[in-house]
Amino acid sequence: MALLLGGLAMFGPFSIDTIFPAFPQIGAQLDADKVAMQQTISVYLIAYALMSVVHGPVSDAIGRRRVILAGLSVFALASAGCALARDLPALLAFRALQGLSAGVGLIVGRAVIRDLYHGDDAQRLMSQVSMVFGIAPAIAPVIGGWLLGWGRWPLIFWFLVAFALALMLITWRALPETHPREARLSLAPRRLLRDYLGIFTNPRFQRLSLTASFNFNALFLYIASAPAFVLDMLRLDERQFAWFFVPTIGGMVTGAFVSGRMAGRISGARLAGIGFAVCAAAAVGNIAYSALAARPEVPWAVIPMCLSAFGIALVFPIITLAVLDMYPRQRGSASSLQAFVGLVINALIAGVLSPWLSQRPLWLALGSAAFTALAIAVWQWELRTRRTPPECTREAAGLEPSDGL
Repeated sequence: MALLLGGLAMFGPFSIDTIFPAFPQIGAQLDADKVAMQQTISVYLIAYALMSVVHGPVSDAIGRRRVILAGLSVFALASAGCALARDLPALLAFRALQGLSAGVGLIVGRAVIRDLYHGDDAQRLMSQVSMVFGIAPAIAPVIGGWLLGWGRWPLIFWFLVAFALALMLITWRALPETHPREARLSLAPRRLLRDYLGIFTNPRFQRLSLTASFNFNALFLYIASAPAFVLDMLRLDERQFAWFFVPTIGGMVTGAFVSGRMAGRISGARLAGIGFAVCAAAAVGNIAYSALAARPEVPWAVIPMCLSAFGIALVFPIITLAVLDMYPRQRGSASSLQAFVGLVINALIAGVLSPWLSQRPLWLALGSAAFTALAIAVWQWELRTRRTPPECTREAAGLEPSDGL
């Protein structure tokens, strides 16, 4: 189950990172500069964010399995459209269609985990899925570079078509329906809007979602800036993206493994605190190196990213399960809305902050550290609120030991 759900979560990151090595080739063929090529990420993430609020509620209403299969079908068609695109507007249109479908595996997969397991078992499976999921950003640009050695950039999108079709077959044969009919909810627009407003306006949901998003975006700023960071700052070529991605995702996989091993041994709050301490140390080290080094070089420039990814992976399962535990009958909706919050910020980073900050190594380091500082500040706010007596704050009364906090 961990391998299947991890594979379903992988095809979203695959469609971002696999094309990074092809940016110069695509830009040259479609007459697009670096800023225009960055929009292939931004438009994808905007569509991903908009559709993320739909995947979860639909799975709450008609079941998880059918929604996943439908999303994979649309993704395969969109990837074929990208491969056949002959100008930038067409490529952006099909990238948007990819984004509309790419979130189904990650968002609905989280709900599947919570359907099947509870407490420490859920944390272990979430950590295992994170380990598999974490491999995607590491191997995706490497695969993209290999494919460019065999052919032109459309070959990358044909690879994504094949990957989606393989996932469809495995899902159809191996994934059971985990959301029984008697637990399903109506898709009535008024009820859906009321539920979303209730979730989104919950102060605790806001704190947890922003904590998870800010913490991950400290790393995502570098992922979105990977073409500039790897090709321009580190002065590597299109086949050397592994120098950045493999150590970084290695840190994430290791952190996910440790998180799973620690489930039930130490409290979620303590494990998250350790994770945030690692992220803070990585941010300080990254700023110091970027300020003092005449030019960033491997491996020193990527060590802070590896440490940051390790800390993020320690924190992520704890916060995600806490969000899902807040709404046991609306896990799909809660997962969708958490993803939406993070993806909106991701899109702003890819479309606005990344092109601006990726001009200087120190600017990237400071931007990344700012996100880490925001995550820690909001997390401390959540801890202070949790310590407030229940009669003083309504959401504090809803805290349960099973949420890991």
